[in-house]
Amino acid sequence: MTRVATHGNYQSALLSLMNAQGRAQQAQERIDSEKIATDMSGYGRGAEQLTSLTSTQARLEGFISTGEAVKARLSAQDLAMSRIYEGGNAAREAIANSLAAGRIDNLMVELGLNYQTVQGGLNAEHQGSYLFAGGQSDIAPATAATMADLTAAPSTAATFANDTLKQKSRIDEKTTVETGFLASEIGGPLTEVFRNIQAFQNGTAVTVGGVTYTPAGAGTLTGQPDANVTAFLKAQMGELDKANAGLTNQTAKNGLIQNHVETALDAQENQKIALQKMMQDKSGYDPARAITDLQMAQVAIEASAQIINSLRSTSLLNLLR
Repeated sequence: MTRVATHGNYQSALLSLMNAQGRAQQAQERIDSEKIATDMSGYGRGAEQLTSLTSTQARLEGFISTGEAVKARLSAQDLAMSRIYEGGNAAREAIANSLAAGRIDNLMVELGLNYQTVQGGLNAEHQGSYLFAGGQSDIAPATAATMADLTAAPSTAATFANDTLKQKSRIDEKTTVETGFLASEIGGPLTEVFRNIQAFQNGTAVTVGGVTYTPAGAGTLTGQPDANVTAFLKAQMGELDKANAGLTNQTAKNGLIQNHVETALDAQENQKIALQKMMQDKSGYDPARAITDLQMAQVAIEASAQIINSLRSTSLLNLLR
């Protein structure tokens, strides 16, 4: 004879209700997250592969973040170098125009303004740090504010405060790129020209290309230039051409690095998209299926609830009465 116990029926119905509620909660979580589970324990044997994919994704996002920062810095360096070139080229044109006009009355004023343009480029900042200061990014690398300050220093090198440490950036697993430039390297030749012109104006002999030019006295760069002044200024034009050409090469190098970084970023973005698809395939859950699971679980909950409710009126005690 099979025994029937009210307590056992209640326990069975209650267990079915709890299981249905658990399935409903799981289905709702899958609908909200569109994932199979909210933690790795829910993926079973696939958790190890997902962990590896997640680690790869974190490293990739780190490289992308670094690449974006490097890209922004290189763009700022390009603008700064263009400004330096603008000052050097304008100085060359000022000398050429003055000699062509036969008067150099305002030449030193123009050159002073051109030098300030150069100095502004050398002291350019990006995100609160000086671009061309090397490791001492909190110190302005070009210290001479005027051409007079240049001649007050013992040498051109003494007017630069940058160190020799160039910034390097790791843009992927195997590639580290030197992205930094030093003010003394990109601006040293131009600064030397401005310093020589100011020294000549002060009455000091200047040697350029093995030729020594001796001024008649202080303040000779004004009025109508004589043969000596003309020869000196033409020699400085040649030095400006060399300095500007060197700066153009440095700007081109910066551009090549920009292209390399952008190519790496494009590859990483494509890799990121592919990786996201792989992770979605491994961890994603079909929303339509999740909705179906939820509906089935709700039906099971209702059925279990009805059974429990019916058991209240079918107690063996009622039959004994």
